[in-house]
Amino acid sequence: MSALMPRTLTPAEQHAYCARIGLTRLPQPDAAGLLVVQRAHRLAIPFENLDIILGRGISLDPDHVFAKLVGARRGGYCFEQNQLFLRVLQTMGFVARPLLGRVWLMANGVTPGLTHTFNLVELDGAQWIADAGFGGFFTPPMRVADGGEAVAADGGRYRLVARDPAIEPGWMLQRAVGDNGWADQYSFTQAPAFPADLALSNHWTATSLPSRFTSNRIASLVTPDGLLTLNGRGLTERAGDTVVLELEIGSASAYRALLVERFGIVFDAATVDALGLF
Repeated sequence: MSALMPRTLTPAEQHAYCARIGLTRLPQPDAAGLLVVQRAHRLAIPFENLDIILGRGISLDPDHVFAKLVGARRGGYCFEQNQLFLRVLQTMGFVARPLLGRVWLMANGVTPGLTHTFNLVELDGAQWIADAGFGGFFTPPMRVADGGEAVAADGGRYRLVARDPAIEPGWMLQRAVGDNGWADQYSFTQAPAFPADLALSNHWTATSLPSRFTSNRIASLVTPDGLLTLNGRGLTERAGDTVVLELEIGSASAYRALLVERFGIVFDAATVDALGLF
């Protein structure tokens, strides 16, 4: 597997990134190190689409992404998060490249487009998926194998299953729901995703009216035992699948304070007003 878009972090960027995610240094390029850095990334850097709502667009210039997510301590969505994470993986010494996938959550029976990106990593003679930019619960790195399962720290169970090649070859990532059920998360093939593919998918996701990211104000952050989600004026916190906090934010000042306190996102009052929530 050849690496695409190789651009490793400079020593100064490594230091800044590690400080951003709470590590003293990047770990070794093995399974344990991959889990450590991916989990630290998700615990520290929120998933969010607020620049789309603010009309700023989403740049995939690597320097811009680094300045936003690390320097400005903002979050981003998958095209930003996993581009930065790809650079981290390659800096660690992994052979890694981006993939594109179809998100089946809320698909309502319609085949979705290729609007999610994540990374494929060579590890121990096998291929693994590593995703630092999915807006839901933390998904551990997983070896690409039919029926392979992984359990996250919050108790969430995940598996990969081979798809019917008559429909579309490739793989489906699923999350356990209830006692015996599995919910489709996203499907993918291992076909290379080139920079032009990522740019096209990012453009549609950030600008198209059918995209959920052009009309919803979203922020989420993985917590040690679950997920914190801000959707519009509603805040939900989950420990595993159990909702432990649910509230409606009543004012722009409360929303601004919550962004800082729970997500580490610092906006001035005018920027919060521009989100059009109040």
